[in-house]
Amino acid sequence: MTGYLASLSGGLLIGLSAISYLILTGRIAGISGILGRLAGGHSVLVNGAFVVGLIVGPLIYALVFGALPQVTLVASTPLLIVAGLLVGIGSRMGSGCTSGHGVLGLARLSPRSMVAVATFLASGIATVTLLRIIG
Repeated sequence: MTGYLASLSGGLLIGLSAISYLILTGRIAGISGILGRLAGGHSVLVNGAFVVGLIVGPLIYALVFGALPQVTLVASTPLLIVAGLLVGIGSRMGSGCTSGHGVLGLARLSPRSMVAVATFLASGIATVTLLRIIG
């Protein structure tokens, strides 16, 4: 069970932060929307605090668990940049990102979020399948 403690704690904290943001601001805690509002100068204190929390979170994790989790990236920097841009474009086209649609949209039984999450998952499955075939 202790192997799952970090994931369980992270999931609980994501849920707690999402519902707290919804209660305090009346807005969905989608990261793309928060960054967009922050860049537009709207609710700078609240949105800035949320972004600072995203940055400080891994540091707290390291303090609690003694180290950051091991992450190995096997993709090149240009590929990561292109992938990040595609995620950003997809977030704009889908009117939100995985955090907004997946965490709160599904909890609110939003049909748009259900379609968005199904699309995210299908795209991910198709990408992994394709890369395994050609790779």
